[in-house]
Amino acid sequence: MINIIKNKLLQAFAVAALVGSGSALAGQAAESEGGGLKGFNIGVSAKIDSLPRVTQKLVAPPFLPKHNQVAVGGPKIVEVELIVVEKEMEIAPGVFYQALTFNGSNPGPMIVVHEGDYIELTLKNPKTNEMVHNIDFHASTGALGAGALTHVAPGQTVVLRFKADRTGTFVYHCAPGGTMIPYHVVSGMNGAIMVLPRDGLKDEKGNVVTYDKGYYIGEQDWYVAKDDNGKYKRYDSPIFAMGDTMKVMRGLIPTHLTFNGKVGALTGDNAMKANVGDTVLFIHSQANRDSRVHLIGGHADLFWHGGSFDDVPMTNRETWPVFAGEAAAMTYTFRQPGLYAYVNHNLIEAISLGAAAHVSVEGEWNNDLMEQIQAPH
Repeated sequence: MINIIKNKLLQAFAVAALVGSGSALAGQAAESEGGGLKGFNIGVSAKIDSLPRVTQKLVAPPFLPKHNQVAVGGPKIVEVELIVVEKEMEIAPGVFYQALTFNGSNPGPMIVVHEGDYIELTLKNPKTNEMVHNIDFHASTGALGAGALTHVAPGQTVVLRFKADRTGTFVYHCAPGGTMIPYHVVSGMNGAIMVLPRDGLKDEKGNVVTYDKGYYIGEQDWYVAKDDNGKYKRYDSPIFAMGDTMKVMRGLIPTHLTFNGKVGALTGDNAMKANVGDTVLFIHSQANRDSRVHLIGGHADLFWHGGSFDDVPMTNRETWPVFAGEAAAMTYTFRQPGLYAYVNHNLIEAISLGAAAHVSVEGEWNNDLMEQIQAPH
């Protein structure tokens, strides 16, 4: 009986995933055998036959895939693969969530290309999954950010190509339609892509900027229902969790906020690491809520608002905003060793809900920058 009910729910939610905003376009795309959006003539064809192809091996955040900071040669077709993984995640000690993910992590992996490159994505939805999925790239142009061309039911695979025609850091997320959009996003199904200028990053004076290390931090708001005894509920599948989760999320108050999928995921042994003198690039995304990021004991030497690399970066920011549905970038050259707290500076959200990480920095102390003159006595 449970399986019969579950199958009916699956059918209902598969249909629901295609209704709401953009449903007509999604339906047109679903019937297409490839090419552009059905119903429109092709005015310009891609001229890519002579371009080299490279495969980018994606890695789990906070790390970035291997990449060149300055482009080598001309534009390329960069092949990447994302697999939809529906799985239970422990987002805080003893708190479990039926998460929807790209490649099994929250956030999904960072993709790094250069302006003018083409991203050729293979998106797979294994037949063991329960829900229809797609992907909306904020870096792309047209067709609901590719959302109208990428709907995949369980057991299906779609291949999409789009041109990285502007630089910056951009969110990607699942957006299957209607109420499924917020449910999939707050269930962990988002990530980011970085499109670097072909000649690399520049500071406020136009000088080339390089970084020694790069980290990607994805901030996620979670909405977990409680039972009559005040304990967080646990579910067998995202289908069964949906109703309760939607009730909580409509209150707009998250029960948990995480950096990279779990409270404390980037602390202790998993803290981000650097050395004195290292210039570190931090990319921070939030697909659903505004945030305000702060490195306690440091600064944003350079801050690209909204990750807009074509704009002159702001300098010496103490806190940098990340608006809902975007990723921002900053660099900092560490000048002192120690343990740095990297937080959402709504400190209630950082300390009480979990939006905090650490950066562990090794090196020699500089008394010229800070010195304790007299110990407590």
